[in-house]
Amino acid sequence: MQSVLLIDLLKTNEQFFRRIRTEMDRQRMIINSIDEGMIGIDQKGIVDFINESACRMLEVSDFNTIGKSIFEIIPDSKLVRVLDTKKAELNNELVLPNGLTIISSRYPLISSDGETFGAFAVFKDVSEVVKLAEEVTDLKSIKTMLEAIIQSSDDAISVVDEKGNGVLVNRAYTRITGLSEDEVIGKPATVDINEGESIHMKVLETQKPIRGVNMRIGEDNRDVIVNVAPIIVNNQMKGSVGVIHDITEMRNLMKELDWAKQIIRKLESTFTFSDIHGSSADIRLSIDQAKIAAKSDIPVLLRGEPGSGKELFANAIHSESNRKSSKFIRVNCTAIDPSVIERELFGEIEQNPSIPVKLGLFDEAMSGSIFLDEVTDLPLSVQSRLLEHLKQRPTQMNEHLKFNPVRIIAATSKNLEKAIHEGSFNVDLYYALNRITIQIPSLRTRKADIPEIAAQLLKKLNQEFGMNVGEISGEAMNKLQQYEWPGNVRELENVLSRAMIYIGPGSSIIQAEDIRRSLFTSEVKTTEEILPEKSTLASVMDDYERSVLEKALEEHNGNKSLTANRLGISLRSLYYKLEKFKLI
Repeated sequence: MQSVLLIDLLKTNEQFFRRIRTEMDRQRMIINSIDEGMIGIDQKGIVDFINESACRMLEVSDFNTIGKSIFEIIPDSKLVRVLDTKKAELNNELVLPNGLTIISSRYPLISSDGETFGAFAVFKDVSEVVKLAEEVTDLKSIKTMLEAIIQSSDDAISVVDEKGNGVLVNRAYTRITGLSEDEVIGKPATVDINEGESIHMKVLETQKPIRGVNMRIGEDNRDVIVNVAPIIVNNQMKGSVGVIHDITEMRNLMKELDWAKQIIRKLESTFTFSDIHGSSADIRLSIDQAKIAAKSDIPVLLRGEPGSGKELFANAIHSESNRKSSKFIRVNCTAIDPSVIERELFGEIEQNPSIPVKLGLFDEAMSGSIFLDEVTDLPLSVQSRLLEHLKQRPTQMNEHLKFNPVRIIAATSKNLEKAIHEGSFNVDLYYALNRITIQIPSLRTRKADIPEIAAQLLKKLNQEFGMNVGEISGEAMNKLQQYEWPGNVRELENVLSRAMIYIGPGSSIIQAEDIRRSLFTSEVKTTEEILPEKSTLASVMDDYERSVLEKALEEHNGNKSLTANRLGISLRSLYYKLEKFKLI
């Protein structure tokens, strides 16, 4: 009977101990599964348990740790202190021997009768957190520096996100546009555009930078150049950044400079042979002849088609002569009323001695040069007077004036021989003027010179229009060289100016389509029905262009954006043309 009871007792104890081991194993699994490290000591500071996370962070094994002093494992451990104070210590930073930074919380183990029989610590690796915090601190420092740089820039800067909403502007932006941060941040990129399209939105759409766009912005309608580039991170569009250069003051200075140059050119000849471009044999021959003519005072006759550069040659001859310090006066014989042209050229001597002598242009050009453009349009009576002038000696000209006689440079685009045959031109004057004759070649006979001439014209037009067109594409140049150019260099300049109007926003290259449209406009009419008497090709084209602009503005009630869209040109180009024709 006693043996049966003993066997039952042993079985009960075995089941009890099995349950205890199972519970301990379960607790050990829980402790080992947590991410935080755990280590415990007894009342003597000897390690009596440690979990796997603690072993990993301390770089030890539980076999080599259990039974050793805590100070052998962690020399700077404060866990023993908790045994004495019986108070928990929470969230203390500690650097382990291997350099790992941990945050540790320490707890005493107290029995039901108040005795401390051990302590344990729970700690977490925060090295990555600390590193991240340092990076965040560095990023904040960099962000502060970048913001300081952006705010110190004199150029306006604006940044939008991938949806086109404003995220950043600097003080220069608010100054130039007149818009505050509150009016821009979080608002669509179009908020600062009065007319036309937003370059920000175009860049977001194309994901390509757009540079050198001339625009007018703000209440003061300031002239600016806009550069906008996409912000791409990990091949994803995150927004765009725009830099706005205020060139209003520069533009005003350029206009003043241009005005000063115009005044200077009215006072003196500033064109020289270096302003005549081309390397073909025909143009070089004409230049060589003109240089020879500049060395003498003999009358010169320039012959060539309209727009071929006769006035440029006349200027260059004067500038190369010993008369260059005296006046150069151009007379358009076609534009002056025939009834007054003689008085304008030669003046008149009043019969009454008390009335001052009225001097003519020949007198004003004393010791200088006078350029008679389209000399064949002079009335026959004036031609005879001019012939007399050429024959007279300086002392025989006017008794009240003694001077070095004016040097005469004449020009015509007409057939002089035919005019003589028809009786509209004095044959003796023909021989007096024909002592040195220079034939100016037409542009169609020297098409190889077009690239060089076009490059120089682009520089001139860029300055006039305030644009930055850098080149002409190869296909566009082919079109220019295939055209016959009835209006010569003057027509080439007009075609290029129209092509610059048609050029797309942000582009700096004239394309073939721009040239095609410009040439089509140039070829609309070429006969007398579009060229009234005494009108030049340039003046007719200007009149036509002005009428088109006026009609388009009227159709759209003065709305410039709609007008630009209707004409197929950029808004900035429309503004240039409106300024040119004084339609603003």
